[in-house]
Amino acid sequence: MDAKLEALARAHGVATRYENFQRRDTEVAPESVIGVLGLLGVDASTPAAIDAALAGVTTSDDLPGTIVLREGQSRQLPAPAELVLEDGTTRTVDVLEDLPLGWHRLGGTTVVVVPVQLPRPPETWGWMLQLYALHSADSWGMGDLGDLRSFVEQSGDAGLVLLNPLHAITPVPPVAASPYSPSSRRFANPLYLRISDTREYQRADRSVRERIDALRPAAGELIDYTAVWEAKLAALELLWPLAEPSDQADDPGLIDFARFCALAEQHGPDWQKWPEELRHPDSPAVQAYRSDRIAFHAWVQRLVEQQLDAAREAAAGMPVGIVHDLAVGIDPGGADGWLLQDALAAGVRAGAPPDAFNQLGQDWGLAAWRPDMLIKTGYAPYRDMLRRIFRHAGGLRVDHVAGLWRLWWVPPGMGPAQGTYVHYDPEAMLGILALEAQRAGAVVIGEDLGTVLPEMTDTLERMNMLGSSVLWFTRDWDTGEFRPSAEYRRNALASISTHDLPTAAGFLAGEQVEVRAELGQLAGTVEQEWATWKADKTALLELLRGEGLLDSEEPADVVLAMHEFLARTPCRLVTASLYDVLLERRQPNLPGTFDEYPNWRIPLRADLTEVVADPLFRKVAEILGKRNTETVESEVIEPQMKETPR
Repeated sequence: MDAKLEALARAHGVATRYENFQRRDTEVAPESVIGVLGLLGVDASTPAAIDAALAGVTTSDDLPGTIVLREGQSRQLPAPAELVLEDGTTRTVDVLEDLPLGWHRLGGTTVVVVPVQLPRPPETWGWMLQLYALHSADSWGMGDLGDLRSFVEQSGDAGLVLLNPLHAITPVPPVAASPYSPSSRRFANPLYLRISDTREYQRADRSVRERIDALRPAAGELIDYTAVWEAKLAALELLWPLAEPSDQADDPGLIDFARFCALAEQHGPDWQKWPEELRHPDSPAVQAYRSDRIAFHAWVQRLVEQQLDAAREAAAGMPVGIVHDLAVGIDPGGADGWLLQDALAAGVRAGAPPDAFNQLGQDWGLAAWRPDMLIKTGYAPYRDMLRRIFRHAGGLRVDHVAGLWRLWWVPPGMGPAQGTYVHYDPEAMLGILALEAQRAGAVVIGEDLGTVLPEMTDTLERMNMLGSSVLWFTRDWDTGEFRPSAEYRRNALASISTHDLPTAAGFLAGEQVEVRAELGQLAGTVEQEWATWKADKTALLELLRGEGLLDSEEPADVVLAMHEFLARTPCRLVTASLYDVLLERRQPNLPGTFDEYPNWRIPLRADLTEVVADPLFRKVAEILGKRNTETVESEVIEPQMKETPR
């Protein structure tokens, strides 16, 4: 690669080479680097443009837009300046030192003092729950927050319930199925409302309640999100006249989101296709826009928040409680894409490079933060997003936590394998996450699977943020052999699988090979994939036998042995999936597919009452529950190994 282009890329945090999932040095094509620089507003299309851009990269003595200090750190200033602390008090300082945790101002610079580490997480176990897949006699075509509350109350001595993302949709049909492509990560999904639990429903006349009850959609083999939303929207509109008044000025961010929802109802779900004068939230036309629908959508969000609070209260006795999931990005045409567009890279599609399970790479189609704009804005959009989520969370799982260090950007017109990494400041991204989590009293879990550098897992360990130890991937790097239970990480959440991977029963049957072959998702031959599956299954069964956990190869017996295995690990948190204990074969999501596979639309084969009464559910709860009464050594030396990336 041209040396000047490489220097320009380095100056803007754009990778020109990286280590792939096989740990091989991989050079990025120049056209990919040029495309990504363009997304950062840097023209590198010609040699002359590169020279001009390099000339603009100068060293300045001016303070940056944001300074992040770990608690106890200090920084010399070029001259004395007035520092305004978070509590409003002021100091004149020439050195930033002995500052309290929090958000402070130094002229035009934001100073953030963050914890060195979080408190040590508790040791407990819990359930991984795709909430939409749960259902009961009281829910409308999909799981809801009433089901969550009931599940928490019937989950035995579980210490946590880990959910799929509950981020907001754009409330306009058709409703997207994926919880990982949200309209907004700052607000919640009204699809999860339990209509009959609202105060308005309970105060309504019998005739109104009967009209609402008649709207309930019929359950099908797959979840129809659009039908569910249309039914709940009709119900909410019947209840809207009974809504309690509220001060619309008490939450400007909520009103901005509600304004987007009202405009989307008029002009469509993608703001990039709205009339030109409405494409920026600060435009005169948007500021002049008035509609009763703004108040309506703000009220709907308040209803969701009330039910999120009720679920958290139901989990108040758990060591951790409700753990929410933070999606790695947003739908660029959605609410946050519109409201936060000045901090996002226009046109980027975040994804992942090729790896063992997704051999063609992944294009998630998600918008991504611009690192330079986060610094300029004092990380306020990122902070505010975290604060809203932590209002209702005893913990937060950060999907693709490596994205806090670097994220794979795919330029327009290129395939997912043709992207490259853009780097963020992990001291800021991790530090702010730790600060807001500590203030909320919450646990942080990083999904550190895939192509993850050692420094990432090491930093999570140092900060008492948990990593993710998945049975399928916890292997010796050189031999490919599964690691014994004693060699699992201490600071981790252990599980058999994830939402993007085969279920336990699916793996044992080779379901993932069959489905991916049918859909053309294999880079190698079908024969090679079957051979790999057979070898992996044999190795897994040998692992379980070697630990004295397996006498039978019946699926239920193998699944119990897998959970016995997890219970033996030193991991602080251990979780079981309802898909596994119900012996479901189909995985919730098949990466790399859209309409070809029913991603995120597969309900559990049993309703809530049947789930908690299922013998395998009860046996797994008993196995994992022993961790709450048995003492694991207080600290385990971390083995020098990394998990096999997917």
